[in-house]
Amino acid sequence: MQPSLSYVENLARQAGAILRAGYDTEHQVGYKGVIDLVTEVDHQSEEYLLGEIRKEFPDHHIFSEESGIIQGSDEHIWYVDPIDGTVNYAHHIPIFCVSIGYAFRGTLTLGAVYDPMRDEMFLAERGKGASLNGRVLRVSSVTELQRSLLVTGFPYNAWDTPQDNFDNFVKFGKLSQGVRRLGSAALDLCYVAAGRFEGFWEMALNPWDVAAGGLIAEEAGARVTNVTGEADYLSSPQSVIACTPGIYDRMLEELNRK
Repeated sequence: MQPSLSYVENLARQAGAILRAGYDTEHQVGYKGVIDLVTEVDHQSEEYLLGEIRKEFPDHHIFSEESGIIQGSDEHIWYVDPIDGTVNYAHHIPIFCVSIGYAFRGTLTLGAVYDPMRDEMFLAERGKGASLNGRVLRVSSVTELQRSLLVTGFPYNAWDTPQDNFDNFVKFGKLSQGVRRLGSAALDLCYVAAGRFEGFWEMALNPWDVAAGGLIAEEAGARVTNVTGEADYLSSPQSVIACTPGIYDRMLEELNRK
């Protein structure tokens, strides 16, 4: 049995209510890495989401940020991020979201990204378009990189990896209107879908970061691939580029320029 888009939307809204309720409290912050944070609200949101999914779809496979892999049928795969933007959340910066993607037989089919602080619900169903609070989304029509506003992010081990992304940040900062760093890959992708940014790229992510947002961007007309131009942006070694079609080739060229 497959879930409906309305079911996934409701999951995201309920988890978002948990995030909103805990936002102004003093957080219990733990560390998964040197700068990779987790809060008690991450766990509360994830506990709710996994509990609901396992109750309705006990045989489904789930990738979730805090719990890792919950084994199930590979025919049905969920990608769950209970808080995308935990560092922002822990510092009381209101830029974070709940991200839920669902894939059937290897193809992403449903995506919901919910920003509870702005009450913005981004949704997509494969082949049926993307929406924001019921309004159809379309990417920007800009065709020149110099007139584009871009967004990116950096890995948690940026001091210890050749994929630190800093050279690309400087390069695109000079080639575009500017480059932002919001701290939530799922929202970055949705903002491309909404035409707020022309392009997004990141060199090292996890599938739960980008599954839902990637589908939403695709359904809004963005070109979404990994940074070598391959259609699969969920498999390791993971990377992503999502942008309005008019600047995709130029961005891809610059990302692969030696």
